[in-house]
Amino acid sequence: MSSIQARPLLSPEEIAVRAGQEAQFFRLPVRGEVFAERDIRLRQGAAGNSMRDYLLLMADVVRAQHDVLQTYPTVKLPSAADIDAASRAGMPLLPVEHWPRDPAWREGFTRILDAVLARLPAGPARDSVASLRAADVDVIERQADRLSQNITFGLDFAAAPFIGAALQAYWTHMVIATQELHGKGPIAPFGRIDDATRCPCCGGLPVASVSRIDPGQGGLRYLQCSMCSTQWHMVRIKCTHCQSTKGIHYQSLQLAAAEAPAAATAVVEAETCDECGSYLKIVRMERDPHVEAMADDLATVTLDLLVSEAGYQRHGANYMLLFGDPESPPDTPGSQGDGAGGGG
Repeated sequence: MSSIQARPLLSPEEIAVRAGQEAQFFRLPVRGEVFAERDIRLRQGAAGNSMRDYLLLMADVVRAQHDVLQTYPTVKLPSAADIDAASRAGMPLLPVEHWPRDPAWREGFTRILDAVLARLPAGPARDSVASLRAADVDVIERQADRLSQNITFGLDFAAAPFIGAALQAYWTHMVIATQELHGKGPIAPFGRIDDATRCPCCGGLPVASVSRIDPGQGGLRYLQCSMCSTQWHMVRIKCTHCQSTKGIHYQSLQLAAAEAPAAATAVVEAETCDECGSYLKIVRMERDPHVEAMADDLATVTLDLLVSEAGYQRHGANYMLLFGDPESPPDTPGSQGDGAGGGG
């Protein structure tokens, strides 16, 4: 296996000087764009990828998510009192670990499975999805609880991408609908929370970070939520797990292959932290304006393998591909927490 090298970095101070502007703190998902853009990027990334078939399967899942999100049924939304309480506590308004899920999320789950079944040819994959379609409601809810709490003990890893897809559609709708309902109220429904490493809307883990190229704010880094796709600002060259600014390095497949010139144009890199031993990928819009955090993360699993081999542990989650130890009980180190739901 090729070794991983690191390239020189700008200091946080240099980044701040170059930025020279106030950062927009968060960017909420857009109903007609979030899954549509992910679908397109997954299909683009499938070309020539060793995971081609899986990427195309997930693209079908994401296309179904898009359709579900456009006509989501009415669900209970937080009240003004809920917003005030969350704001005072410095907590996310819609915490995935604690907010009572509306049963409507399972309707989305069924619709996603039906859409995928309509496209899958006969074979083991179709049989697995059909079996999941017939599963008992209590089984599905227990699996959803494990996903929401980042618990791998007892998790059905084959079912997780489909259950996760329905949860993503639900929480994305919750964020969008809550903003539509309360966005002009006396207290903004979403804002900064005490834990800067978690989504300010739902408390989800990031899937990756994105270096954006928006007019007037180019080069700012945002973390993207693995559950509701909200993006929130975090300064560059700062660990997304322990928030240290020391020992931060960037690794890429190009560097691993000793292709130094190509490394300077790597679209996807792993940001590693020597202080806590964690990593999270960063996708660079300045090198490819069409990047999509979740799709690009899934398409670069090889980078996860290389960085993991170097001793780093992933901080974050991608519900389209999870890994962990399903045999470890919840109180065993590594079975629950920031890296438990990690995926490539």
